[in-house]
This record gives sequence, structure tokens and C-alpha cells, in this order.
Amino acid sequence: MGVAARSGPATAYVPRRPERTLLHEVVARELPAFVGRAHEHGRRIPPFVERTFRDYLACGDPARGFVRLRCRRCGCERALAFSCKRRGVCPSCNGRRMADVAADLVDFVLPTVAVRQWVLTLPFSLRYRLAYDRTLIGPVLGAFVRALFRSIRRRVRDRYGVGDARCGAVTFVQRFGGALNLNVHFHTLALEGAYKVWPAEGRLRWLPLPAPTDGDVREVLADSALRIARQLRRAGIVGVDDGTDPDDPLSSGDPLLATLYAAAVQGRTALGAGAGQATPRLASGGFRRPAAKPAVPLCAVGHGMSLHAAVRVAASDRRRLERVCRYTARPPLALERLSRTGQGRLAYEMRHPWRDGTTHVVFDGAELLARLAALIPPPRQHQVRYHGILAPAAAWRDRVVPGRPARAGDAEVSAERGPTNRRGRRRWAELLRRIFAVDASLCPRCHTPMQQIAAIVTERVAAKILANLGANERAPPRAAPA
Repeated sequence: MGVAARSGPATAYVPRRPERTLLHEVVARELPAFVGRAHEHGRRIPPFVERTFRDYLACGDPARGFVRLRCRRCGCERALAFSCKRRGVCPSCNGRRMADVAADLVDFVLPTVAVRQWVLTLPFSLRYRLAYDRTLIGPVLGAFVRALFRSIRRRVRDRYGVGDARCGAVTFVQRFGGALNLNVHFHTLALEGAYKVWPAEGRLRWLPLPAPTDGDVREVLADSALRIARQLRRAGIVGVDDGTDPDDPLSSGDPLLATLYAAAVQGRTALGAGAGQATPRLASGGFRRPAAKPAVPLCAVGHGMSLHAAVRVAASDRRRLERVCRYTARPPLALERLSRTGQGRLAYEMRHPWRDGTTHVVFDGAELLARLAALIPPPRQHQVRYHGILAPAAAWRDRVVPGRPARAGDAEVSAERGPTNRRGRRRWAELLRRIFAVDASLCPRCHTPMQQIAAIVTERVAAKILANLGANERAPPRAAPA
């Protein structure tokens, strides 16, 4: 398109048609050099990062193994390739995980009551620390949730005169921002109200609340800041919240990962000749910066943090609730927003233009891999947390989650236990049917359900069967159709 990328807003940029296979092409081309360059400097790519990239390249390749399906009516056969199941890079596996988690929350976790989304962003230096220190995420998130529950219980007490109310929430720990920057923050879906429990009588009652005020949101933010600072002091961590933390164990233990994380948090280039410089950006021509930032309702800013609570889902709108859950569980990169510039670089489009008119951030191939590497969650770092009455071990959880016998109006719930809602992961065909109304488990010829007849895990056997079925022995071409 003939537009040069600069570190600040530039002239108008119109991306080419999105290439949905562009990410795979870039990873396949740049990964060997990315790993080799690290070894040349005496550093190493963390094993979980390299494994995630390599498994993504093999994801969906039937030559690596597949499940064999057959239609009993017409004899049609199909090979369903295995997925990599990795977090952070693979769009297909991330999309499946997003849809599965959202469906599970709506069907089995969140009761039929109003839900409000609370989004807490954190100081830059704390984002860096939380990106690798999984032992610190629990205390920091717990401090915020306790501040939120304290506010909800206070409002319940003021409205109903009831103490000891039971709150509930589910939190998604997101690692990314809209510009593929490393931004660890919390999306908490909290029940808009609380439950009053009478243990002796074996019953509970739902107490709904109206929307919080701007003052309530500011109160939660201020209380969260105090509690988070207290948790950091208890952990012996000083200066993280103001950016002066002298203790950085990641730098000594894994210097390359520390470099990637620090650059991704600050929105800067991590590698190459431009290391340390701001990530190049493109802007829309004719954009006029507003004179002042407009006030946002139910949003508070202070203490290096911000808290947003303007999104509410009504009790009866389960479809919208599932969309909100999918949004909070979404993967870091959207393929349709990744495209090439006229100079062959990679432009990633923002969901919304920034106040200075920025519409895209620009990377070369190696820098895109470096940025994605920083967004891959470390092993054993849970991205979904449950709190209060929705926690797995909560005593009254079985009385409030969906699928339990309830009285008319859901005002009071019976103490009798219903059957336990335990299940495995949903099949991908079920998720496709739920989201897109497409049933991938049906035979393409006669539209009857296909049955699994074998699981092929050996590459030599897979090649023979694929050849016999008339299918390619290698993965299908990745290039976009003309």
C-alpha cells in the first residue's frame, strides 16, 4: 500500500484483505532463526514456548495422526486430524477452549441471575511480575475479589438489612492488550447481588442489587489498591506497584524471557537493531484527537490502576452471557486483524482506534514471534478462577448452579441435592453446532451421524490410510484461496 511505518501516528493505512493463514506462514518461516539467534547469544528459548510454536505448526496435520470416521449408511469416510491443544498461539485450539469454557460457565456454573463484568487493570511493573510469578497472581486477585465482595455485601446490608451474604464470581486472567502487548489484568464476572443462607433450615434466598454508583466503583478500586499493596508487602515484594522493584528473579534465571516480557509490557521492540524502540504504528488520516477524554460511567482510575464495571447482563439473557464469556476467554490474536503492509511487514489492527488515531501496530516476522512468545501462559498457570459460592469446594455451590431443582421465580432454592453436573470436554462438533449452527459430525453425503472406527497415532500408518482414502499425506495447503 506504499505506507511507511513509523513509531508514531502516520498517514492513512488501508490493509489488504485479511490472510487467515498468514500466522502459520510467519511462524514456519521465522521459528528456526528465532531459536538459532537465541542460542548464538548463549540464551535459550523456554521449552514451553518453543514446544507451543512447534506443536502449532503440526496442529491439524493428518499426517501426524487422526481419528478415522465412517458413515454406516453410505460408507463415506473422513480423517479428523489431531489438534495441538496448546495455549497462546494456535487460533483453532484457542477458539475451541474459548467456546468450551463459555458454554461450561453458562450451562453449569453461572446461575440464572444478573451478572456484571468488572475489569481491573494493573500497574505496568506489576503486569511484568505477574506474567511469570504464578504464586503472586492468587494473592493479588484475591485482594481485588475481597474488596469487590466487601462492597457487594455492604450494599446488600444497606438495601435488605441482611448480613453474612454469600457472593459469587468467576475471573478470567487475561495476559494481553489490544496491541498484542503484555497486559496481565482481570475480567471478573460477579453475580449482581448475593445469597442469604439459613443453614439450620437448609435454604437460601437470592438478593438482587441495582447497578453500583460511580462512588461504589471508586470505593472498590481504592480498597483493592490497599489490599494489593498489603499482599505485596507480605510476600516481601517492594516497589512493584510504583515501578521501582529492585528484585527481578526472572532476569537472572531466564534473561531472554525477561527481555521479551519487559518489551511486550512497554510496547517496545524486543530484538534486532531496533531493540528498545517503540513498536511502529500506523494511523488513520484525517483523525482529530478529541480535546478531552470523555468521562466513562462506572469507571474509576487511580493508584496506577483502573476499574471498569459498565457491562451488565440480565438474568434472562443467557445468549449474551455466553458472548460475554467468550469475549473474556478470547485468544490474544485475531487472525482477521493480521495483514501485510505494502512493504511486506505485518500490521495488526486495533479493535478501536487510539485517541491519537493509531489504528495498527507493525511488526516484522521475528518481532511478531517475540511478542507472541511473551503472551504464552507458563505451565500450571490457571487462567480461570472461581470465587465465593461458585468456588469448587463451596458448601452451597450445588444449590445455586444451573441444573438444580428450584422453586418458582428462583427466589428460594430447595436444599435437596440434585444429580451432580460432571462432564468431560465437549466435542468440537458440538461447539461448532452451538456457535455456528453447523454440525461437523454428520456425513457430507447423506447427513447421518458418523462414527469413530479408529484412532491413528503412527505417522507411517497414517500416510498409508490417507493414500487409500484418496487424501493428501501431508497437511492441506495453507495459502489463502485466490
